[in-house]
Amino acid sequence: MKQVNSYISGLAAILLLMTGCNRAEPPSEVREDVAEARQEGAEDVAEKQADLAQDRADSGQMMNESTAENRYELLIAQADAERKVAMEQCEALSGSAQEACKESADAQYELSKAEAERQRGGM
Repeated sequence: MKQVNSYISGLAAILLLMTGCNRAEPPSEVREDVAEARQEGAEDVAEKQADLAQDRADSGQMMNESTAENRYELLIAQADAERKVAMEQCEALSGSAQEACKESADAQYELSKAEAERQRGGM
């Protein structure tokens, strides 16, 4: 009987931990996290844009292999930034809605990466 009680207690603890993972954050915390993700994303994208502009200026050409790679990195940085913001926005939701939101953000990220790969291959 003691073994059954400890088994049930263990299951209850696991269930509490699992449901706690998809709890909604307070709106103020979500706003703060989203703002931070947007700022970091904007900085990353600006850095990649500067790299692309510098490469174009250095080469004196509109497009070469190096600028094509920098363009790819810019698209990936934009996709990363969008994903981070979307994931932070998902934190406002709870349970299965949060999970679905994060899956949607991941799916959009994968599509954006695939498009960046397609453009890199076509340059």
